[in-house]
Amino acid sequence: MYFVYLLQSKKDFTTYIGSTDNLLSRVSKHNKGKVKSTKSKRPYILIYYEVYRNKTDARKREIELKNNSWEKERLFKKLTNSFVARSSNG
Repeated sequence: MYFVYLLQSKKDFTTYIGSTDNLLSRVSKHNKGKVKSTKSKRPYILIYYEVYRNKTDARKREIELKNNSWEKERLFKKLTNSFVARSSNG
């Protein structure tokens, strides 16, 4: 299985989108500072992920989210609505 994931920096609340075949290991690498592009903004929390059967599909989705502002905005709206629904129920 392959994953497309969304991390959020606890330091400045910026987000990072990536893909991997080992989600737990990859998040750990981000938080240990072993990923150059995210090192300065750690620690991170995993706020969302999607699962794919193959690397090609996961990579396509990662690129789509990184390059298509409409898709990224749609995902963020979905997450915002989800968080709002959870907090109002709890």
